[in-house]
Amino acid sequence: MRISSNTIFDSNVAAMGQQQIRLMQTQQQIASGKRLSSASTDPVAATRALDITQSDAINNQQASSRAAARHTLSLAESTLQGVTTLLQDVRTAAVYAGNGTLNSSDRATLATDLSGRLQELVGLANSTDGVGNYLFSGFQSKTQPFVDTPAGMGYFGDDGQRLAQVSATRQMAASDSGADVFMRIRNGNGTFVTQATAGNSGSGVISAGAVVNPAALTGNNYSISFSMAAGVSNYSVINTTTGLPVPGMTAQPYTSGQAIAFDGMRLDIQGAPASGDSFAVTPSSNESVFKTISNLIATLNAPVVGSNLTNGLNRGINNLDNALGNVLTVRATLGLRLNEIDALQTTGEDMGLQLKQTLSQLQDVDYNKAISDLTQQQVTLQAAQKSFTQVANLSLFTYL
Repeated sequence: MRISSNTIFDSNVAAMGQQQIRLMQTQQQIASGKRLSSASTDPVAATRALDITQSDAINNQQASSRAAARHTLSLAESTLQGVTTLLQDVRTAAVYAGNGTLNSSDRATLATDLSGRLQELVGLANSTDGVGNYLFSGFQSKTQPFVDTPAGMGYFGDDGQRLAQVSATRQMAASDSGADVFMRIRNGNGTFVTQATAGNSGSGVISAGAVVNPAALTGNNYSISFSMAAGVSNYSVINTTTGLPVPGMTAQPYTSGQAIAFDGMRLDIQGAPASGDSFAVTPSSNESVFKTISNLIATLNAPVVGSNLTNGLNRGINNLDNALGNVLTVRATLGLRLNEIDALQTTGEDMGLQLKQTLSQLQDVDYNKAISDLTQQQVTLQAAQKSFTQVANLSLFTYL
């Protein structure tokens, strides 16, 4: 086989061209600090780098979502801490209002103070996140949730909870419905409500009562009425829903503080009810904390007749306790969500660090290896050039 001078020339030029390309690529890597100057440099590594870059971007987006959710939840928790303190202060005032040494003027002063606390509570319930979004309006973040209307405090938000994508597999509620926090609070003992009828003239004070047999509950309305017979105070329990007396509860002798039990419920009445006095027992319903405080204000402003002040204060204090328990429950859920966000944030930061390290291994230049490769490629190219010079001069005509 004969090899012509042109073949030798072309082969050497092609080889030096490839060496120059590799040398240029190495120089570019050193200059840019990136090993993958193009996808063709390492297609497999380039594909992995793209996937990791996308994963890192999603992780960063979720970190931003967690930060926003944490900001909102922290504001809500701080607001409800203020609500907790306010309700505790109102309860203290209600207990103090039962002091027998206070006169009507003193109670009117307390009522004025409670009116101010009620307005403060409305302000807290209408708190925003600092950029105009209401904390307790559900999905209606731009709608003021609580507005005082002629019919009482109205809620104009909805029951939605705004969700935040805090991890790849977790969506978290970043808000709470104001209806659940301030409006849907079961009054009484949560099952039934006891209250004195307006106009009672005796000193009878009814307790909140308790459920002793849930299976026997009827959900009906009842009335406990008092009468006098031969100088003895008696009571009768009427099921006002059916209009019939409760069996075995007609003309029963009354003893102050003695338990009165019927249809799965038990309660007691302290003091001396007058003949004709009555007490109502009705199923529990939702009562807003605003109405509870408004009722307390009305009780303090009303003239004292019989035991209406004590009964009204007891009912208000009981409902305040229910409202306070509801707020504390919501605060507990906020605390759990904040703790979860903190844990997810730590996990997200660790994941972000791992992704960046992996991406660096795929993309970034190992300068020691790159400089070593550059030196070797330079020596190889110089050797090829010198060799080509020697080979290019080989010709039969040189010896003729």
